[in-house]
Amino acid sequence: MSIRHGLLALLERGPRYGSQLRTEFESRTGSTWPLNVGQVYTTLSRLERDGMVTQEGEDEAGHALYVITETGRAELRSWFRTPVDRASPPRDELAIKLAMAVGAPGVDIREVIQSQRHHTIQAMQDYTRLKAQALEAVPTDRDEVAWLLVLEQLIFQTEAEARWLDHCEVRLIRLAMMPGRGGTQPETPPGNPAAGSTPASATGSATAPASSAPASASAPSGGSTAD
Repeated sequence: MSIRHGLLALLERGPRYGSQLRTEFESRTGSTWPLNVGQVYTTLSRLERDGMVTQEGEDEAGHALYVITETGRAELRSWFRTPVDRASPPRDELAIKLAMAVGAPGVDIREVIQSQRHHTIQAMQDYTRLKAQALEAVPTDRDEVAWLLVLEQLIFQTEAEARWLDHCEVRLIRLAMMPGRGGTQPETPPGNPAAGSTPASATGSATAPASSAPASASAPSGGSTAD
């Protein structure tokens, strides 16, 4: 997550105090990736060091007002034009966990998969419920639209993860059924969808409401707080 570019994008719309930047960032993303004030000011200090922002006065409480510079605008334009690099993907804890679980003594990898699938589908349903709430009134505010885009990305991400977990389970069953490992390989393991198919447990993914919201996501809120 590029906090620095997110702050630059907000400053492009006008001068902001640190607390305003934090509030607006979380409003845009529905607090999916919460920031603390320390992160905001540490990032602003680095941006100021790099000539991308500058301070323009203070309020009565001594809070600095930050503005973007031309160097910062050029950096922001470059960020928007440049595709996100997928050649070096970030570490994925789930992928690492399953990779380490293969053949690990005392670990039932199918149990790990099934437990994760249940959690993933619950999260997907929670995000879907939040999306339904967001669409009760047609989003017109730019922060509401931004939050809706983030929500839909989270829904697609959890849908893909659930399908991948189904695929992993099918692959492990087929491996166990290979000659020399006992048994014969069924065309489709009982109780499991074919690899690449949509998991039956996730059929309500994009439209069905769910019971509760994930702790990391909440509806966007406005307003600001003092630094």
